[in-house]
Amino acid sequence: MSLLDYVNVLGEWFLSNLDKFVFSAVTLFVVYVIYRVVIREIRSLTAQNKLQEHFAYTLTRITKWASATVILLAIFAQWGVTIGVIAGVLAVFGGTIVGFASINTVGNALAGLIVMTSRPFQIGDRIYFNDKFADVVAVDLIYTRMRTLDNVLVSVPNQELLKSEIDNYGKKTNVRRSCAITAGYELDSKNVETALLEAASKVEGVLKDPKPYVWITEFGDFAIEYSLYMFVNQIRSLRKIDAGLKRMVLETCKRHEIDISTPQLLRRVD
Repeated sequence: MSLLDYVNVLGEWFLSNLDKFVFSAVTLFVVYVIYRVVIREIRSLTAQNKLQEHFAYTLTRITKWASATVILLAIFAQWGVTIGVIAGVLAVFGGTIVGFASINTVGNALAGLIVMTSRPFQIGDRIYFNDKFADVVAVDLIYTRMRTLDNVLVSVPNQELLKSEIDNYGKKTNVRRSCAITAGYELDSKNVETALLEAASKVEGVLKDPKPYVWITEFGDFAIEYSLYMFVNQIRSLRKIDAGLKRMVLETCKRHEIDISTPQLLRRVD
């Protein structure tokens, strides 16, 4: 068969199935337009704080997969591929994938569903996990992605999240922070408390209400431990505020002549 014959056969096949091509193209266009409208509405509601960011993210993923499914089913139906055939193919591929998938992968998928439904945190929340702060970027079926303060994107298997303790600081909530020092017994406790409260008042990000306060938290052998507590709601600046508070406490104690160095036991030998 010559090249011209191939072209003729291909042309005849295309013309005989032109209605199917047109229907498939129209279906693709219509579903895509609906998809864009729904996504735009979700983003608009999220911007107006009418939808939580985590729910909006999940709804976007569902819309994307639902649109792809509708397009595929509509196109397959035009070309005579029945749902039974599709289900059979999916069953074969699904069985193969599950057969080769490790137990950890299946476990992570189930853990991902649990995380998505129970929502121990939301996208954009700052959490404390594995001794470090990180911002939740996305919650996928196998992994949860988070960005550390070093701007490193970390993908954590969802099973690890279920087995670990996670401190969720949210986005903008009042959280208590503390700074402890030791001062000698010879010092007036009221002067120490005044100095610590003065330091807290000079740190940007420390809330005026609730007010900072100082407690005596321990009696040591040679010094008293004073703990300064204050509240902040700038979750993204926690480390910066903590560092600023420590610096201000150090400078204030020096100005008030409060020795916060570690006491040493000296033995005099005659």
